[in-house]
Amino acid sequence: MATLANIVWLGTKELRSFGRDYVLLGLVVYSFSLAILAQAQSSSQELHNAAIAIVDEDRSTLSRQITQAFLPPHFKPPVAIAERDIVPALNAGTYTFVLDIPPRFQADLLGLKPARLQLDIDATAMVQAGLGAAYAQQIVADEVARFVGRAGGPAPAPVALVARIAFNPNAETAWFTSVMGILNSVTMLAIILAGAAVVRERERGTLEHLLVMPVTPFEIAMAKVWSNGLVILVAVGLSLVLVVRGLLHVPIIGSIPLFLVGTAAYLFFATAIGLFLGTLARSMPQLGLIYLLVYLPLAMLSGSNTPLESMPPWLATLLQASPTVHFVAFAQAILYRGAGLDAVWTRIVVVSAIGAVFVVAAILRFRKTVALS
Repeated sequence: MATLANIVWLGTKELRSFGRDYVLLGLVVYSFSLAILAQAQSSSQELHNAAIAIVDEDRSTLSRQITQAFLPPHFKPPVAIAERDIVPALNAGTYTFVLDIPPRFQADLLGLKPARLQLDIDATAMVQAGLGAAYAQQIVADEVARFVGRAGGPAPAPVALVARIAFNPNAETAWFTSVMGILNSVTMLAIILAGAAVVRERERGTLEHLLVMPVTPFEIAMAKVWSNGLVILVAVGLSLVLVVRGLLHVPIIGSIPLFLVGTAAYLFFATAIGLFLGTLARSMPQLGLIYLLVYLPLAMLSGSNTPLESMPPWLATLLQASPTVHFVAFAQAILYRGAGLDAVWTRIVVVSAIGAVFVVAAILRFRKTVALS
């Protein structure tokens, strides 16, 4: 009981110290609020409000029908321009797409003559250019098929492929990037806060003060693990409710409490890594450099950006030993697919087991470092 009381008391000291460190406090607030909003809203991979102009040289029923089919939110309302204005408009960056409907387009189509449209694209808007060309092609094909069907022409093909997208019906990038941003922030801040807690004690000379008190290195290390983990756990819960669900309107299908339980298990691993790095670094700049060598591989090979299936088989097999991979896997299963404990408990157990190993290694390293001090 005395050991537990010391761990709790030292942990509250860490929380008070963190509350007075406005740089780290601001980093936590920013990482789980503005950074999530920016990542979700600035890296959109879907077509949204693309500027389009239409040169209607046919002025037929079909050309008007095609013009009216380009609707928000994928495209802005089409603007009618003359053929001579196409090049100046593209040069000025006024429109991303210009659709040129030539004279006698409808007549040629009904007369079974070759009928072509021209779509001019400003490819400097790379993502919109690629997606918009496919959208425009589909819109024109649908409107032509509908018009020809009403005009008594050949019927469209009897077989159609209907795609149904599960868990993200509109394939919105923000639904994915917002949650993945939170997962990456958990790893980043757990390492930074735990490592900074050790380095800060050394830089301020308070580590020696702790050593003359009736506390053990184990109690000091565990206090740093639980206090910094608690800060991140609270920040994750608030970010999911206030930012992801509240501001971004991303529906969270699964159980947030279950996800937080899994996150708590993962935080033992991440804070242990930070504690270990804190024993290696002698200053905050050194900690920052060492942190980059650890965090970047963990984040890039976690499966949050690139699926493990897209990696070489040997690497995908090797990464099964990484708790970050299991963390991303059960987080996606819970938050996106609504998985329960029965579907993710094995991954949570694996994360807890690997995390326990790293906690023991970090505490042994911390105890050795403290003894040398």
